[in-house]
Amino acid sequence: MTEVRTRRFDGKVVLITGIGRGQGRQHAVDFAREGAHVVGLDILEDIASSNQPAATRTDLDETIRLVEDVGGKIIALKGDVRDYDAVRATVAAGVETFGRLDVVVGNAGITPGDLRPFWELGEQSWRETIDVNLTGLFHTVKAAAPAMIEAGYGGAMVLTGSISGGKGWANMAHYCSTKFGLIGLMRVMAIELAPHGIRANVVSPTNVDTQMFMNPVIKKLFAPHLDDPDREEWRAVAKTMHLLDIGWVEPADISAAVRWICSDEARYVTGTTLPVDGGALAK
Repeated sequence: MTEVRTRRFDGKVVLITGIGRGQGRQHAVDFAREGAHVVGLDILEDIASSNQPAATRTDLDETIRLVEDVGGKIIALKGDVRDYDAVRATVAAGVETFGRLDVVVGNAGITPGDLRPFWELGEQSWRETIDVNLTGLFHTVKAAAPAMIEAGYGGAMVLTGSISGGKGWANMAHYCSTKFGLIGLMRVMAIELAPHGIRANVVSPTNVDTQMFMNPVIKKLFAPHLDDPDREEWRAVAKTMHLLDIGWVEPADISAAVRWICSDEARYVTGTTLPVDGGALAK
C-alpha cells in the first residue's frame, strides 16, 4: 500500500508581512507548497529612509501568481505594518476567509539608507527604522495573538531577525537597535504565549541575496574601497564576514529554517534565536 505523506502545514493558515518580494515571497510560496493557506500584506509605497524602493503592486501580483501556481490559496493586501489597524484588518480578513490562524511570520523590514555614526543620524531615519522594523513587528504579533489564543489550536510565531541582533555594525545604530530589540520582544512573547501552546522564536539571517543586501548603499558601507563592485567582487568582500566559504545565503535557506521552526518538528523550541549565518556570529 502506498504511504500518503501529509505536508507539514496542510490545513493551516500563515500570516506573512512584507510578502511582496524577497524573503516574504519565498516564505509565501514555500508554505503554500507545504499545504498552508497564506495571508499577507505589503506596504507598496516607498519609505523615505529605506535604501531601496518598496515592492510594487506588480511584485505583489507576482507573489500571488507564484503561490497559486503551487496550488496555494492566498489573500495578499496592501498594508503598512506601522498602521496597527491595517495589520488587524489583514488578520481579520484571513480568519474570516480561512477560519483560523496558526503561524505568524513577522518579516516586513527596511535597511536604512542613512548610514552614519549614531550621533550624526537623522531623526527621520531613526524613527522610520524603529517604526517599521520593531514597532511593525509588535503590531503584527499584537494583532495576531488574540485570534490564535481564542482558536485554541496553539501555533508558532517567528520574527525575522539578523546577525545585526547579535553584534553591532558601525554606522547602523538604528538597524542594529531594532534587531536586538525584537529578540527581547520575542522572549517576552514566548513566556506569555506558552500557556496557550503558542511558540515564539527569531530566525536571524546573515546577508541574503535580495535587494536589501544587493544594493549600492550597503556595498558602499562594507566595501568603501570599491566604486561599483560586481557580483564576484562583492562576494569576496562579503565572504570575510563568515566562517563558511559564502558571501550570502539564498531566501530559500531562510525559508527552510522558518518553516522548520514553525513546524511540529520543532514543537518544543520556543524563546530562542536560530542563526542562519554561515558562522558569522561565531567569527
